Amino acid sequence: MLAELYRGATEDQAARELLVPRETLEELAAQASPPRDALAALAAREGVHIIAEIKRRSPSKGALADIPEPVGLATAYQDGGASAISVLTEGRKFGGSLEDLQAVSGAVDIPVLRKDFISTPYQIIEARASGADWVLLIMAGLDDSSIRHLLRVAQEWGMSALVETHSRDEVLRAIDCGAEIIGVNARDLTTFELDIELFGRLVSLIPGGVVRVAESAVADSQDVARYREQGAHAVLIGEALVTGVDPAERVREFVNA
Repeated sequence: MLAELYRGATEDQAARELLVPRETLEELAAQASPPRDALAALAAREGVHIIAEIKRRSPSKGALADIPEPVGLATAYQDGGASAISVLTEGRKFGGSLEDLQAVSGAVDIPVLRKDFISTPYQIIEARASGADWVLLIMAGLDDSSIRHLLRVAQEWGMSALVETHSRDEVLRAIDCGAEIIGVNARDLTTFELDIELFGRLVSLIPGGVVRVAESAVADSQDVARYREQGAHAVLIGEALVTGVDPAERVREFVNA
């Protein structure tokens, strides 16, 4: 599944690049509003930070929510106290788009993450041109040389990166590559199975000074509290928010956990 997701994302990027060459894209990125500092936003203050996600579908759960107006959902997240917003831009399996990213980025004041299967510099520049402040890089889908190169590209454009892991080896690789924000995803992207204890087993490997993000396996505020007690600086939440009735109040519950 992960290989298929990367293959599809690369094919879609190549099609877009035929319409917008890299030189043109770089001009658009240079004209975008300056990126907001996601690293500083997640490292500041006591308590847990919530990264609230805009997510219509997933390969494991299918359809989650229509979300016809992502801006309305994003502003509700911000009103509820979210520290950052994650926008799925993968269209084939997750129903996202760069248009969602651009609209959300222009409507909120907090950092916006482009969550996609990124493997090329073009996708990072594309993210910046669409208003993203940070990008997702997945250790399971990329080798160390690619991770280092993409981290440099993101830094050159003033962006941070959430480097996602799912094993001891991947956490150690992420540290060696110089990741400043490391996520531990409870969901295995090769099988889409959940391991709710994974963050607790791996968090001690992440050194001080690196922002620790727990991803997935959040159903209620108790799950957020558990992650915080285990040492998470931030928790990324998607399904529990998009399937709820009042997203702003739901975020408040998680922030207060």
